[in-house]
Amino acid sequence: MELDPVALREAYDARLRTYIPALPAGATVDTDGPLTRVTDGDGFVTYASVAGLDSGELDALIARTRDFYAARGMAVEWKLHGHDEPADLPERLAAAGFVPDEVETVLIGLAAPLADPAPPLPDGVRLREVTERPDLDRIEDLKVAVWGGDRAGLAAMLEGELAADPSALTVVVAEGGGEVVCAAWVRYVPGTPFATLWGGATLPVWRGRGIYRALVAYRAWLAVSRGYTYLQVDAAPMSRPILQRNGFVAVTTTTPYVFTPLETTGG
Repeated sequence: MELDPVALREAYDARLRTYIPALPAGATVDTDGPLTRVTDGDGFVTYASVAGLDSGELDALIARTRDFYAARGMAVEWKLHGHDEPADLPERLAAAGFVPDEVETVLIGLAAPLADPAPPLPDGVRLREVTERPDLDRIEDLKVAVWGGDRAGLAAMLEGELAADPSALTVVVAEGGGEVVCAAWVRYVPGTPFATLWGGATLPVWRGRGIYRALVAYRAWLAVSRGYTYLQVDAAPMSRPILQRNGFVAVTTTTPYVFTPLETTGG
């Protein structure tokens, strides 16, 4: 089956962009014009489109978003997409103090051709679904080992989502040599044909052995077994070619634009 990137992008805009997964107690979700605004430790905003706003309204919305979170001492991520209008939205965000992070590619593929409940793995490696905090802490440690920096909050985020709705996602680890060597999770978006893939970080010494591909296959099987047709992922440069070789197509890009108040950085 040939996938139509334009049709998939339209479905992504309509069905996925404003979806917010189950959140832990204390988190809030509200709207400001076309924005969906999340407060959960840090802030996150998304939208289907802001193209209907004139220049003054858009600039005011950006400033209002920045100030809303700054007043709470929270950093906020504005999730910009490559096909967003107006074309100068990146410059408008930058002028308001938002800083771009790394660009990722939004990929969508069919789940069924990839699905495998027992994908091939290197000797001594096994997949395991996890829910308990000690395992989630090990995933957070893996992320720090792979990407560096401060990954604090990942374990708490996953724990909170699982507590809020255990059926909304599945967290999977690959273990070998007594350690977590790769970890990933899948979210099931209700009322849509989409499941979304997240994570997938692999320790460098274990790369090139098919572990990431096995985690994709297992999560595809989880999605298919729940009636989902498509998989969507925001792919980093390392995983993008693997996924495209397995039938995923690029529909757009996504760039986090982050504003960090001075009081949260000690400035």
